Amino acid sequence: MSETAAKAPGVAGKAPDANRWKALVFIALAQLMVVLDATIVNIALPSAQQDLGISDGNRQWVVTAYALAFGGLLLFGGRIADLWGRKRTFVLGLGGFAAASALGGAATNEAMMFGSRALQGVFGALLAPAALSLLAVMFTDAKERAKAFGIYGAIAGGGGAVGLILGGFLTEYLDWRWTFFVNIPFAIVAAAGAYLVIREPEGGRNRNPLDIPGVLLSTLGLVALVYGFTRAESDGWSDSLTIGMFVASAVLLIAFVLVEARVKAPLLPLRVITERNRGGVYLSLGLAIIAMFGLFLFLTYYLQIVKGYSPVKTGFAFMPMIVGMITGSTQIGTRLMTRVAPRLLMGPGFLVAALGMLLLTQMEIDSSYAALLLPGMLLLGLGMGTAFMPAMSLATQGVEPRDSGVASAMVNTSQQVGGAIGTALLNTIAASATTSYIADNIGSATSRSQQQLVQLEGQVQGYTSAIWFAVGILVVAAAIALTFINAGRPDTSPVAGSGESAEDELAVPVVAH
Repeated sequence: MSETAAKAPGVAGKAPDANRWKALVFIALAQLMVVLDATIVNIALPSAQQDLGISDGNRQWVVTAYALAFGGLLLFGGRIADLWGRKRTFVLGLGGFAAASALGGAATNEAMMFGSRALQGVFGALLAPAALSLLAVMFTDAKERAKAFGIYGAIAGGGGAVGLILGGFLTEYLDWRWTFFVNIPFAIVAAAGAYLVIREPEGGRNRNPLDIPGVLLSTLGLVALVYGFTRAESDGWSDSLTIGMFVASAVLLIAFVLVEARVKAPLLPLRVITERNRGGVYLSLGLAIIAMFGLFLFLTYYLQIVKGYSPVKTGFAFMPMIVGMITGSTQIGTRLMTRVAPRLLMGPGFLVAALGMLLLTQMEIDSSYAALLLPGMLLLGLGMGTAFMPAMSLATQGVEPRDSGVASAMVNTSQQVGGAIGTALLNTIAASATTSYIADNIGSATSRSQQQLVQLEGQVQGYTSAIWFAVGILVVAAAIALTFINAGRPDTSPVAGSGESAEDELAVPVVAH
C-alpha cells in the first residue's frame, strides 16, 4: 500500500463524517456520565442508606443492581445498536438513563432506589456500546482516531475518580439526591447534541434477526457471574449460593459459546473475540480493571477512615490519578499511537501502573500523602491512561461495521465484569488479612486507644495485602498485552469505516492491496 493510501482519510474512498469532532463532544459527555455513575453513588451511599432506612445487609444492592443490569445486558445492548442503528440506540439510552436517574433522585424507599439503579444499568447497557461503536465508525483516519480514542480513553479511565470528587461535593454541600439528578442535564445535552449532529454511518446496520437463545444465555450467564462475585464479597466464597452462581454461570456461558458457534446470525460472532489482538485486549483490559477498581475502594476507605478526610477532600486527593490518566491518554498515548505498535504502549503502560501500585503497598497509618500517595497515584494514572487508549481503539479496529456494536460491548463487558471481580476478590483478601492481623495483635493491646490503633493498623494491613495482589494482576495484564497482541502500527492498516469488505475484518496490518 502506498504512503498516500495509508494516510488517506476514510476507507475505500469514503470521506470521513464532517461532524465527527462535534459528535465526539456529545459521545464523550455521555461516556463521562456513565463512568461517573459507577463511583459517584458510592460516596453518597451512607447518607442515602440513612434517609431511606436501607439495612446494612441490603445496602450493597444500590451498587449491585446497577452492575448486574449493566454487565448482564451489554452484549444485548451492543447487538441492539447494530440492529436499530447506533444513533437511535444512543439517544434512546440517554433518554432512559435520565428518566431512571430522576426516579433514583426522587426515591422514597429502598425498592424505588434499587429499581432505579437497575433501570440505569439497563439504559447504560444500550448507551455505552453505541457510544464506542459510533466513535469506531466515524473516525477512520489513523491519526484522528488516535486523538479521538485518547479523549475517550481518558474519560473512561479518569471518569471514576471525577465521580468521587463530584460525589463528595454534592453529598457534602447539597444532598445525596443530587448524585442522581446531576445525570439529567448531562443526558439532555448529550442526547440533543447527538440527535442534531450525528449522522448514522452507511452500511453499518446488521439486518439479521436477533439471536434470542444467545441473548438469554449471555445475559443470565453474566448476571450469575457478577452476582456470584458480589455474594462472595458479602457472604464468603464457600457460601452455597455463591458456589451455585459460579457453577450456573460457567454452564450458561459454555452453552452460549456452543450456541454462537452453530447459529446463523449469532449475538456475538466468535470471530470478534477469537482474533488474537481483540482477545488480548479484552483479557488484559479486564485484568487491569480488576486491579484498579479494588484500589479505588481501598484508597477511598484509607483516606476517609484512617486519615479522616472529608468526602470532598478525599475526592481531591484522587486528582493526581486523574491528571496522570489525562496526560497518559491524550499526550503519551495519542502522540505515540501512530508511531509504535499498540502492545508497546499497553505492556509498559500496565507496568508503570504496577509500579505506582507497588509504592502504595508501603502505606501505613501515618504515611505522608505527598511523599507516598501522590507519586503512587500519578504513576498509576499515567500507566493506565497510556494503556487504555490504544486498547479502546484496537478493540474496535478492523471489525466489520455491522459487528462494531457488539465488539464495543465486549470492551465494556470486560470492564464491568472486571470491576465486579476486582471489588469482590480484593475486598475478600483485604478482609481476611485484617482479621488475622487483629487476632494476632489485639491481645497485647491493654488500653482502649491501643485497641483502636491495632484495628486501624489491621485495616491498613488488609489494604496493602490486597494491593500486592493488584500489582501481580497488572503484571499479568502487561504480559498478556505483550504476548497476545501483535498488531503493527495503526497507520499501516486500513481501519474499518463504512465498507463491508472482508478486508475490514483484519486487525493485523495489511501491507499490500
